[in-house]
Amino acid sequence: MAAPGENLRINGDRLWESIMEMARIGPGVAGGNNRQTLTDADAEGRALFQSWCEAAGLSMGLDTMGNMFARREGTDPDALPVYVGSHLDTQPTGGKYDGVLGVLGGLEIIRSLNDLDIKTKHPIVVTNWTNEEGTRFAPAMLSSGVFAGVHEQDWAYDREDAEGKRFGDELVRIGWKGDEEVGQRKMHAFFELHIEQGPILEAEGKDIGVVTHGQGLSWTQVTITGKEAHTGSTPMPMRRNAGLGMARVLELVDDIARSHKPHAVGAAGHIDIYPNSRNVIPGKAVFTVDFRSPDLEVIKKMETRMRQEAEEICDDMGLKVKFEKVGGFDPVEFDKSCVEAVRNAAERLGYSHRNIVSGAGHDACWINRVAPTAMVMCPCVDGLSHNEAEEISPEWARAGAEVLFHAVVETAEIVE
Repeated sequence: MAAPGENLRINGDRLWESIMEMARIGPGVAGGNNRQTLTDADAEGRALFQSWCEAAGLSMGLDTMGNMFARREGTDPDALPVYVGSHLDTQPTGGKYDGVLGVLGGLEIIRSLNDLDIKTKHPIVVTNWTNEEGTRFAPAMLSSGVFAGVHEQDWAYDREDAEGKRFGDELVRIGWKGDEEVGQRKMHAFFELHIEQGPILEAEGKDIGVVTHGQGLSWTQVTITGKEAHTGSTPMPMRRNAGLGMARVLELVDDIARSHKPHAVGAAGHIDIYPNSRNVIPGKAVFTVDFRSPDLEVIKKMETRMRQEAEEICDDMGLKVKFEKVGGFDPVEFDKSCVEAVRNAAERLGYSHRNIVSGAGHDACWINRVAPTAMVMCPCVDGLSHNEAEEISPEWARAGAEVLFHAVVETAEIVE
């Protein structure tokens, strides 16, 4: 298929203005956004996106998980569509770009094609996936997971938020439950643009990350049990300190991850200490070890070593320990032809780039199971994300959207 000419560019100013206008819906308290899934703010953001899609001449589809599909027709009625998109929902203290850049970057592709009066053989569909963040209704990437057959829809509908409200009920309440059966759509390919959510691209001065893999994830909940006792009157040799045991296991976790450099990572973000009193030696520690790597065998090795050596640590300290696998997914290798389309687009447009592994989960990771998929990443300041201080530059947004534009249009095939 013919590659688009290097003079084919998007309207970067229009893209940036759209991002800023969307950011006015569900403002955060510190300059970011709180537009959590299936809230009134989410409904308002969806309505704005739909109005922009209709103005661009797109027809809107809506499935039973609330996923939005805005379609621009191709010249071949039998050709499978090329999908592009991400998500509009945010963290409670989220930034203005996480997910939004990918949805509105997809819309900008359509607007630019309209401006240039360019037709494609394959239809192009801009997608907003419901509940990618998973903060209000766990797990993350919920609706793309149902679409890809990872989760059952009834199970997804029964997910509850902290107030006991059901996903299915809230989807109906905000008016965004469609009639279309989820997962019935067939895709020629899927592309997702996203901020890196890490520091590598900025640190190396690269414009574009060509995402070759998505890291796999393993969550193991570790419970260490000792004996609660007075911090002042219990002799040091007689203590069974669960908090100290946890500290030594966490040091082990760090060592394990570092031993599988450069891509493996590990830490514990969720930690509870009991009774959590200033003058009581902890009798129990519960924490979740998060290991990630693009290599499934590495994840398995990290899990095995952690369990074996954590047991040794606890035995030596007179502590009991148990492990429970509470979550995870296998690493993702994105489609080579789609990845190559992204890389070629960056080179054609003169943007510096490097291969990169996504350290976070994205809707593309699930869609890769049912369609050829690839991701484009742009830098973010200090690698900061899931934070209201999340920031990118208009130039980074433009570069990412232009690479996305070329990869999508090349795959959708320009009709001369």
